[in-house]
Amino acid sequence: MCFCNGLGRNSCFAVFKMTISKSILLLKSIKSNINSIIDVHNRIIVSLPACCQCFCNQNNKTFSQSRKFSSHASGYHFSHKLNQRIFLQPNFFPEQTFKTSFSGVRQNNFPPDGSCFKGKDAYRKQKRNLSVTPKAILDASPKSLQPYLRLIRFDKPIGTWLLYWPCTWSIGLAAAPGHFPDLWLLTLFGAGAFFMRGAGCIVNDMWDRDFDRKVERTKLRPLASGELTYFQGLCCLGGMLSVSLGILLQLNWYSVILGAASMVLVITYPLAKRVTFWPQAMLGLTFNYGTMLGWAAVTGGIDWTVVLPLYIGSMAWTLSYDTIYAHQDKYDDMLIGVKSTALKFGDKTKHWLSGFATIMIGGLTLTGVALDQTWPYYTGVSITAAHLAYQLYTVDLDNADDCAAKFRSNTGLGFVMFVSIVLGTLLKTQKNEIDQLDNEE
Repeated sequence: MCFCNGLGRNSCFAVFKMTISKSILLLKSIKSNINSIIDVHNRIIVSLPACCQCFCNQNNKTFSQSRKFSSHASGYHFSHKLNQRIFLQPNFFPEQTFKTSFSGVRQNNFPPDGSCFKGKDAYRKQKRNLSVTPKAILDASPKSLQPYLRLIRFDKPIGTWLLYWPCTWSIGLAAAPGHFPDLWLLTLFGAGAFFMRGAGCIVNDMWDRDFDRKVERTKLRPLASGELTYFQGLCCLGGMLSVSLGILLQLNWYSVILGAASMVLVITYPLAKRVTFWPQAMLGLTFNYGTMLGWAAVTGGIDWTVVLPLYIGSMAWTLSYDTIYAHQDKYDDMLIGVKSTALKFGDKTKHWLSGFATIMIGGLTLTGVALDQTWPYYTGVSITAAHLAYQLYTVDLDNADDCAAKFRSNTGLGFVMFVSIVLGTLLKTQKNEIDQLDNEE
C-alpha cells in the first residue's frame, strides 16, 4: 500500500519532492565541508617553507608534523604524511597555535631558522641550547635593557677574558707550593674583570663617540648611534664602578690602594690614540694591571723579581693581539686621523709581532725561574710560544675576519697558561722534597 494512501495524488507527490530536495541539500553541505577541510590542508602545505615540506628522510621514512588549526567553528589537528591523506591526532606543540579560516593561513609562526620540525623534544632542546650564549641572553633581555648590555659589550666576552687571565696567572703563581690557587680570589677577580671591563668600554665610548660614528665596525654602538644619551652612559658607568669598588674592598688595604690607582689608566687610555701611535702600549699597561693586583691580593705586597717580568711579558702579549685587532680598522683610522700601532708598523707589523712574542716568552720564563717552577709550567710556556708563532705565520693582516679570529684565539692561550701555572705549582712540593733529600745525602 502506498504510504500516501488517503492523501491526494498531488499532495503525495509534493511530500516526496520535498524529501528528495532535503536529501540533496544535506549531501551538498557534507561535500562542501569535506572540500573546505581539504582546501585548508592544501593551503597549509603550500604556505609552509620549502624545508618544512620534507616529511621524510633519506630512507623515505614518514615524518609527521602536528599543528593545531582552529576555524570559526571548530579545531583540527593535522598530521601531514607523505603521499597519504590527513589523519587527526593530538598536537605536539600547544604553544604554536595558528588561527585560520577556510580562506587563509598565517605563515609566520614557524621556527626562526626555518628548519624542519624534528619533534617536540628536539625543538625545545634547540631553543635551550641557543639560550646559553651571551648573544642569546642579550636578545632575550627586555628591550630597554639591551642597549646597556651592548654598551658594556656583554655579547662580546673576549675582552673580559683577556683582562681576567693575567690576574689568574698572578694568583696561581702566588699560591703556596703544592696548593691550588685561592678559589675565592679567582671568583672576585672574575667578577671584577667583568665590571671593570664594562666600565672601560663605557669610558672609551664616551670619549670616542664622535669617532665611532665614522667607523663601520663601531657606528652602531649605543652612544655613537644616539640609542643612549651621554647621561645614561654616565649613570651606567657609575653603577659599574660602584660594584667594582665593592669587590675591591674585599681585598687587603694594600690591594685596595693599588687597585684604586688603576683608574688613572682606565680613564686616560682612550685619549692615547689621539696623541701617539702607541695606544696599544697604554692598553697593555691597563689590561695587565691585574698581574700586580693578583699577587698583592695573595701576599699583601709585591715581589718585583716575579711580578715585573710577568707584567712586561703580559704587556707584550697585549701589544701583539691588539695590534692584530687594530688592523681591522686601519683604513677607517687613516681617514679620521686616529693613531694605532697597526698604522705605525705598516708592512713591518710581523717583524714587530715577532719581537713582542719574544718578550712575552722571555718574561714568562724569567718569572718561572724566579719562582723555581716545574716542568708543567715550562710546557705551558712552550705551547704559548708555538701558538704565537702559528698566529704570526698565518695571520692575514689585510683580512678583517682573519684578524678578528686570531685575536679571539688568545683566550685559549690564556687558559692554557693558567692550567700550566696551577699544575706547575702543585708539583713544586715534590720537587722541593727531592731537593732536600739530595742535600741530605
